[in-house]
Amino acid sequence: MKKFLIINPFGIGDVLFTTPVIKAIRDSYPDAQVGYWCNQRVEPLLAANPDINKIFALSRGDLKKIYHKSALEGIYRFFNLLYRIKKEHFDISLDFSSEDRYSLIIKLLGIKRRVGFNYKKRGRYLTDRVDTEGYNSKHVVEYYLDLLKPLGIKPKRHNLALHVSNTADLKSDNILSRYGISDKDLIIGIAPGAGASWGKDAAIKHWPAIRFAQLADSIISDFGAKVLILGDESEKPIADIIVNTMQNKAIDLIGKTTLEELIAIISKLRILIANDGGPLHMAVAEGINTVSIFGPVDDLVYGPYPPDENHLVVKKDLSCSPCYRNFKMPQCDREKECLKSISTDEVLTCVRRLMN
Repeated sequence: MKKFLIINPFGIGDVLFTTPVIKAIRDSYPDAQVGYWCNQRVEPLLAANPDINKIFALSRGDLKKIYHKSALEGIYRFFNLLYRIKKEHFDISLDFSSEDRYSLIIKLLGIKRRVGFNYKKRGRYLTDRVDTEGYNSKHVVEYYLDLLKPLGIKPKRHNLALHVSNTADLKSDNILSRYGISDKDLIIGIAPGAGASWGKDAAIKHWPAIRFAQLADSIISDFGAKVLILGDESEKPIADIIVNTMQNKAIDLIGKTTLEELIAIISKLRILIANDGGPLHMAVAEGINTVSIFGPVDDLVYGPYPPDENHLVVKKDLSCSPCYRNFKMPQCDREKECLKSISTDEVLTCVRRLMN
């Protein structure tokens, strides 16, 4: 029996991009034990996944926040984490962090086979290094699957995976019921943010809120749909603009659900319309139709995966876009023209295609 430890301290999309790797491991080693070391925020994405046996939800970023509140608590949580990982006696680790800190820790914990990216020569503590200068020429999922090559594992499936727990399903039904929504209603979701992982820089990926408002009005008028505005508390200002600008009434759920509940609500949608961000990839993983709006980020690298006719991307092919490369975003000299030049009608046309 093999014991694998997956390491990915990043956000929702990145974690979902590793699920084909997990499935490939499970297909090759049905009796394998799979552990996953992630950050606390994304744990609900993995909790119901039957291919994962243990979750270690505590990243370096989480520990820094804990340590700033209480140094003693931070030290305790760190060593407790090390103890819990070490006692599992993992044979192999796949490190998606592209940092040397995580690979050093797992080396000290005695994991003998350590596979990861040698980004900026940070793979010094790995036993198997896959060189990369960033993600540019293919989708991130395919870069992630490259880490299986040193292990001789060939993936049979490439789809993302996201599972809804029974508890979350019931909670989401209760939330929707409070807003007068039943399973007979046509429900379309709008996620106007761009993910917590980008922090204050997320605005660079936002299609204008006023356009989302116009789009939501048209969807309600044309299809008689119930429109849900989805996202976390940090995106509340965007939702306020949308709701207060609309002529029809949308249901504002921004900041009113846990991530676990959001997963379940997205699973009930007919279509999700979103910027590049976590909710988009959650919908793709759950097999929900999507219309996504891309500007500075390359959809061929970070977009819906695998590409499918049920996942439509709206973008403008400008000379300067996509401009986000090798994890760097240059200063925009064109005032987000790549996003602002996308009209409401262009997005609505994609919605109509999926409705038909």
